[in-house]
Amino acid sequence: MNGYAGEKDAYVKRLRRIEGQVRGIAKMVEDDKYCIDILTQVSAATRALENVALGLLDDHLGHCVAQAAAEGGDVADEKIAEATAAIARLVKS
Repeated sequence: MNGYAGEKDAYVKRLRRIEGQVRGIAKMVEDDKYCIDILTQVSAATRALENVALGLLDDHLGHCVAQAAAEGGDVADEKIAEATAAIARLVKS
């Protein structure tokens, strides 16, 4: 079971809302809207995706990594390395 299983519906709802935002941004570009207005919307969509990513990371750490740490051994080391790499990718973005 994934760590986000309890929040799956909420994540799907948020991602669909973000998808709508991105489609709106594409329409703004098609309609030759003002650059700053488009950039403002891009920034909002980016923040929304970052919030989803942070929520998923929190769920992963609280469920998958915690469970692996409790089991110990190679599985724990793998999950911790995997989480560290995910955090590094988020920080770079």
